[in-house]
Amino acid sequence: MNIPSARLLATAAALSLVAGCGKPTVAAKKSGGDRVQLVEVVPLVRRDLTERLTLVGSVAAKETAELRAEIAGVVRKIEFEEGSRVTKGQMLLKIDDGELQAQLQEAEATLKLSELSLERMRNLAEARNVTQADYDRANAEFLTAQARARQQRSRVDKTEVRAPFDGVAGGRTVSPGDYVNSQSSITTVSDISKMRIEFEVPEAFLNKVTIGTTFVLTSRAMVDGVTVPGEVYFVDLEIDRETRSSTVKGWLENPPPALKPGMFANVELILAVHHDSLLVPESALLVTREGTRITIVDGPADKPVAKFVSIIPGLRSGGMVEITSADGTPLDEGRQVIASGMGAVNVSAGGSLKLVPLRAELRPPLLDGVVE
Repeated sequence: MNIPSARLLATAAALSLVAGCGKPTVAAKKSGGDRVQLVEVVPLVRRDLTERLTLVGSVAAKETAELRAEIAGVVRKIEFEEGSRVTKGQMLLKIDDGELQAQLQEAEATLKLSELSLERMRNLAEARNVTQADYDRANAEFLTAQARARQQRSRVDKTEVRAPFDGVAGGRTVSPGDYVNSQSSITTVSDISKMRIEFEVPEAFLNKVTIGTTFVLTSRAMVDGVTVPGEVYFVDLEIDRETRSSTVKGWLENPPPALKPGMFANVELILAVHHDSLLVPESALLVTREGTRITIVDGPADKPVAKFVSIIPGLRSGGMVEITSADGTPLDEGRQVIASGMGAVNVSAGGSLKLVPLRAELRPPLLDGVVE
């Protein structure tokens, strides 16, 4: 290369450098070359945070009984309507008892005769006109006749099938004239004054579920937004080895008519309630090699800067997480925290910030009503 050409290239490079220095860069919009980071922020809030577990369970009536005849015979009368309410002790079905009534009359006649015979023997025994053995024999005959009469009355009573408790009768499977026996299912009676639900709780959460633990039930069968409160009354002591879960049952007070026995429903168990917890959105957490941290807004109001604070995360629920300071930095309600935004993860400690409120679509429900 000749010397004139080298001089021309050097001159061109110098002109290009001067032209490039005519405008400030984006990172130097502020004096001193500080880069301003646009971030979305929310204030720290104190709320009661609830730990919940959502499961699927099966609804059942408080009590359900399948009614069968205790004695064989022909159905003479059916005294209930399908789907009607019945009361405890109400007769629902009558089996023909003609032959049993005749046997009862015979047993009662024998009982009456043995009773008279025993009375005569008692009078003779008092006058010492009969032996003790004769009196004992007459007494045994009376007791035997009494037992047979009682047995016959019981058999006659069993020809009447009665409701075991207040409830609703199901569909019937027999008609007048049908022959039934102890294997014949007649109908079911269900008490739905309150209902119960059964579900499986994984072993990891069993230590938080006890008798009295509350829950909320929802179902597609009910109107949207309608919930039914409930309370656990049974926790199985054994854990299924295949599912690693345990059976839990709960009562449902005042269930709506739309909730039927046999339905599936969603159960939201209330495992714990942490009161007055300091909360931030989960999106505000940054996990590093040193641990979990959040980025708070520090410095004067007109020149906010970023400051990293190590925290210990706790209970999580509804997009929010409970936090406590791990390095002693005071964390008070209302303190601004970077929650989301362009470059929020890459913000540097002490970096200048431009603050905007967190977008509405990203705000967890627990932040509703919070003034920025």
